[in-house]
Amino acid sequence: MHFPRLPDWLVYTAIVAALLIASVSRRERADAPPPPPPVPGEAGVPLGPSSPFDPAVVVEVPGKRGPGSGTAFSVSDTGVWLTARHVVEGCSQTALVVAEGRGVAATVQVDPNGEAAVLTTDGGAPALPLMLDDSRLKRGDLGYHTGFPQGRPGEAVSRLLGRENLVVRGRGARTESVLVWAEVGRTDNLKGTLAGLSGAPALDSAGRVIGVTVAEAPRRGRIYTTASATMGSALAYSRRRPASFATGEPVNVENYGRVADGLRRDLRVAQVVCLGG
Repeated sequence: MHFPRLPDWLVYTAIVAALLIASVSRRERADAPPPPPPVPGEAGVPLGPSSPFDPAVVVEVPGKRGPGSGTAFSVSDTGVWLTARHVVEGCSQTALVVAEGRGVAATVQVDPNGEAAVLTTDGGAPALPLMLDDSRLKRGDLGYHTGFPQGRPGEAVSRLLGRENLVVRGRGARTESVLVWAEVGRTDNLKGTLAGLSGAPALDSAGRVIGVTVAEAPRRGRIYTTASATMGSALAYSRRRPASFATGEPVNVENYGRVADGLRRDLRVAQVVCLGG
């Protein structure tokens, strides 16, 4: 497939998107804020359904947006991708970076009810498998987030704490249930924010996508992802289907850096850039 060349300034000077994530390493707990003390009997407890009484986290989304970048991942080799809504909503032009100085234009479809968005391109990459039902998740499960924090390749590992309600104020105001994770590791030498990891897949130990990475609370050492059902809702809204027989590679705290590198190399995970509104 031929990828049209993008101007260098588009690829290299995109300002990192404002809404996201803190940092991680290829060794669990390396260079990360300490996780909260464990609650006796908490690990292994089923996640349970969402509730309006779950704790709330508030995120302010500016009404006017500027250029930015984030992460997207393939869900069909026909050119269907998922990312975080705030990365691409309101963009005058959106593209996936496929090589140095090269990209392919992407069409954006936003589900008004959730923080996941669908991108479509001419041609695609091998798909990641999706877990569209998170009812079997347990507190203490690990999640692996791979993408482009601070505009560079990087990844995070986290531990599932439970559910919260994401209260979005400003553009796209709404309330939706999300999964909250404690950051427990980060890419070596990555300091500070994980901005740019927005839209990254959160993988379980089997390499399936649990949710889309959408927000962080750095001082608390928290990472937030969409609920699994939000991905299915976004795809249904856009009338797109994920690949039926996608496979994932098992992931653990010893190999997740290597797995992440492979996903980026195969463009199953790619950087997405936005020119602004």
